[in-house]
Amino acid sequence: MKKLFLLLFLLPFGLLAQKKGDDLAAKIKAFDQYVEAGRNQWMVPGMAVTVVKDGKVLLSKGYGVRSLGQSEPVDSKTLFACASTTKAMTAALMGMLVDEGKVNWNDPVIKHYPGFKLYDPYMTREVKIRDLFTHNAGMGNADFLWSLMRIPSDEVLRIFGEVKPTYSLRSSFIYQNIMYLVAGKVIENVSGKPWEVLIRERIFTPLGMSRSVPMRKDVTDPNQTGAHYLVDGKIMNITHSSCDNVGPAGSVWSCADDINKWMMAMLDSSKYAGGRLLKPATWAEMFKPQTLVPLSEFYPTMQILKPNWTSYGLGWFQHDYKGRKINYHTGSLAGAIAMHAQLPDEKLGIYIFGNFDHAELRHALVYKAFDVFALGGNRDWSTEFKKLYDGITVASEKPEKDFEAARVANTQPSHALEAYAGTYTDALFGTLVITQEGNQLAIDANNFLKAKLSHWHYDTFRGPFEKAWYGKVNAVFSTGADGKIKSVNIEGMDFRKN
Repeated sequence: MKKLFLLLFLLPFGLLAQKKGDDLAAKIKAFDQYVEAGRNQWMVPGMAVTVVKDGKVLLSKGYGVRSLGQSEPVDSKTLFACASTTKAMTAALMGMLVDEGKVNWNDPVIKHYPGFKLYDPYMTREVKIRDLFTHNAGMGNADFLWSLMRIPSDEVLRIFGEVKPTYSLRSSFIYQNIMYLVAGKVIENVSGKPWEVLIRERIFTPLGMSRSVPMRKDVTDPNQTGAHYLVDGKIMNITHSSCDNVGPAGSVWSCADDINKWMMAMLDSSKYAGGRLLKPATWAEMFKPQTLVPLSEFYPTMQILKPNWTSYGLGWFQHDYKGRKINYHTGSLAGAIAMHAQLPDEKLGIYIFGNFDHAELRHALVYKAFDVFALGGNRDWSTEFKKLYDGITVASEKPEKDFEAARVANTQPSHALEAYAGTYTDALFGTLVITQEGNQLAIDANNFLKAKLSHWHYDTFRGPFEKAWYGKVNAVFSTGADGKIKSVNIEGMDFRKN
């Protein structure tokens, strides 16, 4: 009789557990279908998505193809660029050194990197280790140092010391990649090992991320994604860009099956099967809001989400959603996207890889996952965000159309074409070589960015970059008092003729 009573007592709980499992399976299936529908809606050639909750992987799957025109499918082991989601890993590495007492978040950078130099001596002296991770140290965007030239990291840092500050220390917020390179230099000086070695030893190996590599140059596995860009209304294959010379800001490559191990550790106070990466207090410090961020520095998705607050931790953007805190970071390189987002109260995380430039479906999948697996709701974020970004695209095309419509007809350049040829230089922007090729001017910036320009009007020349996905470029020449060509402005960058 006792056994029968126990059986009858346990039966409802068994049915309840089965129903719960069935409900979760149905949610996973529905979300999986939503991803694929969204991929087609946004015309993304290939993606990989992984979702984790309560220390378990709910989904780790590839969608579409690695490259247009080829049949190799994306799977959960296909390597993608993590891009700026790398920043959280760099912050964690610094946190490990904090735990070991080798550095303090509030130490001056020059204490551990005596060669550190900014344009303003006060800022050189006062910038702290913490400031390297929070985008509020006074420096504006300086991505031309790695996107317009291929120079070693030490040279990037040397030239960065000549860039004038944009605002006073900690008074504003401008997204800044080079400061993460500075952080990597501090990590190297303090640990005695280069950042790319330490990240393998202290993150990839402990977590079992056997397919993850720290830099683009290390990616040799054939199971890797291609890169794609929309050029003149057509999606085309492009070459991968590299940010290896600012590696700590965004050079890691990984896959869905690897990155979910990092995700689960970061959701569970950095714990993993063999221990923990960070002390609890240091882990908490990474996710504590460090600085307020204006909405203008967030993605346009916030126009629809309308958060009450927005902040930045140590390598993480943050905002509220349905009364909960979200930690997230995007990653973007030419032809590649990534996004890592957490709903920490629910131990829920999602990571999206994509091989199509700025495919903002990533944002839609984040909030859909949070709705499906934790908070409820049935909004079609993909459709809402698609409408938003389509409108932004149309608006962004207007200035160029207006510029082209305002072209002044029947003008001539003030000099013969050969007079514009020569070598132009700038302490920040490097070397620009201009040669005459028939009735065009060929420009070569730092032996990296090339374009052929035709006369537009007056002393302005215009044409497409050799890498078509960079768009078109204007070169505006100026003359000196002697009537000779003295300088050229290329998209806001001034070069003086030698």
